[in-house]
Amino acid sequence: MFAVIKTGGKQYRVATEDVIRVDRVNGQLGEIVEFGEVLVVGGDTPQLGTPTVAGATVAGEVLQHTRGDKVIAFKKRRRKNSRRKRGYRHEFSVVRITEILTGGAKPSKTAAPRPKREPKPKAEAEAAPAAEAKLAKSRAKKPAKAAAKKPAKPATKSKKK
Repeated sequence: MFAVIKTGGKQYRVATEDVIRVDRVNGQLGEIVEFGEVLVVGGDTPQLGTPTVAGATVAGEVLQHTRGDKVIAFKKRRRKNSRRKRGYRHEFSVVRITEILTGGAKPSKTAAPRPKREPKPKAEAEAAPAAEAKLAKSRAKKPAKAAAKKPAKPATKSKKK
């Protein structure tokens, strides 16, 4: 199931567990936010809104608040000694979509727990110390830089005739 939502003047096609970057939304980290402007709900029986689907909402968990790249607006009028420099960084929120709800249902208050990653297999964990030992052994074989230098030639005085 997917949905098309509108937030911040832009439209996003989302599905459950998608992570999207939207314009800054009000909400603390870990809090559930609702997107009420749902334009399309897709799946087995797609619903198109006119302009929005009645009773449909999309819920998401706020993961992070961040800022975009710096944009510099520099204006110069030549031969007039006139310059203006203005910088700007847009603020974004990173949101993970938790639920797509229809029929006026309310989102759950807490986010569903994320599945934990499986630990590394033992074979890779045992290979790491062996690789470190091999690296240490190869370093021991290399001569020190000071010992590798050739001795300097003795200074000789020039003979006068």
